[in-house]
Amino acid sequence: MGHPFPIREIARQAGLSEATVDRVLNGRGGVRESTAREVSQAIADLDRQRTQVRLVGRTFMIDIVMQTPERFSTAVRAALEAELPALHPAVVRSRFHFRETGPVEELTRTLDRIGRRGSQGVILKAPDVPEITAAVARLAESGIPVVTLVTDLPSTPRLAYVGIDNRAAGATAAYLMGQWLGDRPGHVLTSLSSGFFRNEEEREMGFRSAMRARHPERTLVELAEGQGLDATQYDLVRAALERDPEIRAVYSIGGGNIATLRAFEDLGRQCAVFVAHDLDHDNTRLLRDHRLSAVLHHDLRHDMREACHIVMRAHGALPPAGPTLPSAIQVVTPYNMPTPIG
Repeated sequence: MGHPFPIREIARQAGLSEATVDRVLNGRGGVRESTAREVSQAIADLDRQRTQVRLVGRTFMIDIVMQTPERFSTAVRAALEAELPALHPAVVRSRFHFRETGPVEELTRTLDRIGRRGSQGVILKAPDVPEITAAVARLAESGIPVVTLVTDLPSTPRLAYVGIDNRAAGATAAYLMGQWLGDRPGHVLTSLSSGFFRNEEEREMGFRSAMRARHPERTLVELAEGQGLDATQYDLVRAALERDPEIRAVYSIGGGNIATLRAFEDLGRQCAVFVAHDLDHDNTRLLRDHRLSAVLHHDLRHDMREACHIVMRAHGALPPAGPTLPSAIQVVTPYNMPTPIG
């Protein structure tokens, strides 16, 4: 586990004691395998962020907590780390707490653990459920500012929401769907990863409202709880296609698009229009191969920069600013794909 970092830096990054880190680095007993993995991850994070670690300036340790598929958490990590040098002279260090799915109690335990050990701020993507609302309130009571990312928790004392106007995004998807389907017959499948994420619920409402207003004759078929994961999404989509032979198009709100397309292909069905969200590595490849019609995207680097600035303002390191405006919704096709991060 070779590295150039002091034990105190690794301990702070991992949220562990210096004694525990020392035991892991020197191969002494009495350390759980999960703790050793945390130390290894901390060293990897420090190595990616080393351009920041050596700078002179006020240091902010920010925790990024997300329940999301790996493809999106990877995109968020890359966006944040690409923005770190632009935050000079402040030094922003980040700890990542990512999971794809699992009981909400695990997520609340992560938030409470951050509250106990301390943090300058939390950037959070989580389901809108009472347990999370209570955990965010506990963080606020302990003086830790929380910024919600991509999906909001409006009933909590979070400082701000950073992301797109999700109802407008859903309405945009409906507009594109209507234009491209035209007069062709066919039902539209809408797919959510979970009904507990407010952003997905708002996108679905915006889509449904615009479709009813502009194309009231078009039938919408809703799927939910695929968690945005290919393994679960495939079975749900295949079953829906077998039940309804008229499904011809997809508005994917929650992801799992490789599996969705595979279900169409395995049944010998064509997807005439497919609108998705976020240029993660899966959707980038699918869009480049013309297997998606369009991706509704937003600049994650801008979002992560804005979230860090909000945390810094909470600590008086930046002057006050006006309300946080929604991020711009970008309609990306195979012909206007942005330059990859990095």
